[in-house]
Formats: sequence, C-alpha cells, structure tokens
Amino acid sequence: MSVMPEEATGKTGVPSERRQKPERPRDRLGRPLPWDATAELRLPDFDARTLQENDEAARAYVHQGVWFGAHEAWETAWKQARGTGDEELFKGLSQMGAGYVHLLRGNAHGAVTLLERAVRRVRTYPDGHRGLATGAIAEHLQAHADAVREGVLVPGEAAPFDPPPV
Repeated sequence: MSVMPEEATGKTGVPSERRQKPERPRDRLGRPLPWDATAELRLPDFDARTLQENDEAARAYVHQGVWFGAHEAWETAWKQARGTGDEELFKGLSQMGAGYVHLLRGNAHGAVTLLERAVRRVRTYPDGHRGLATGAIAEHLQAHADAVREGVLVPGEAAPFDPPPV
C-alpha cells in the first residue's frame, strides 16, 4: 500500500472571465503534443459557448469517456459562473474531470487529490441542483479515490471504472 502525499493548498480566488491557455495539439488523453504535431483530440471553442452549453457538453463528454473534454468544458463553465453561486460546483466538476484524466494517465496522486477536491465542492450543493444527484456523485468520486489509494483501482489507460451519474 502506497502512502499518498498531503494535498497542496493551491490557488484561491475568483476565476478569470476567459481561458488563459493557448490552443495546443493534444493526444487523446489531453496531454500536450509538440506544437507542430497533429491533434488527436479536437475540442470546440468553449469560450464561444454559453455556460449551459458547456455544462451539457461536459456531461456528454463524461458519457463518451472524454475526460479531458469534460474538464475543459466545466473549467470554462466555472469561469462563466462568476458571481452566480455556482462557481464552486463547476470548479468541483472540472476537478472531477481532471481527476479522471490523471487516473487514465497513470497518476495515482493526481487522481486521488483532484477527485477528493471535487468531492468537497460538489457535496456542498443540494441534490437536484442543476439536475445533478450531487450526493451520489460525491459518493462515487470518494469511492474511486479510496479505491486508488488502496490499490484496488490501478491507474492507467485501461483502468476500469464506471463514470459518476451526471
């Protein structure tokens, strides 16, 4: 059984209005490729979409197993949700997507850290908020984080897991 390092506190504050990442070719798990490489993953311009469209896109990506796309769509929704009271929900959902990206990339620490951050944010919203079973989602994420920590769910591209109910 491996010991997980303590969670870093990271940045806090209000999200910026727009994404600050330059577009770059990415592999199917969202890893950056050289600038002149052919992209294996093509994502839309989330900034050009509404918060609702980004939320819907992220949920569709979850059902397709495109976790980097879900993360990016919800990250943009988080920025679009400034001042609405839903910032923490979308930040948590974005962290959920990133947690599964780390799981598939083989990064146990990143997976556990981000899934648990997502749990803390998502569970603060009542069930049914924005049509989400937030309690069930939080339980699902915590179960996966625990399984990774205990070595039951082994990170890697073939990691078998069922997606949370979004």
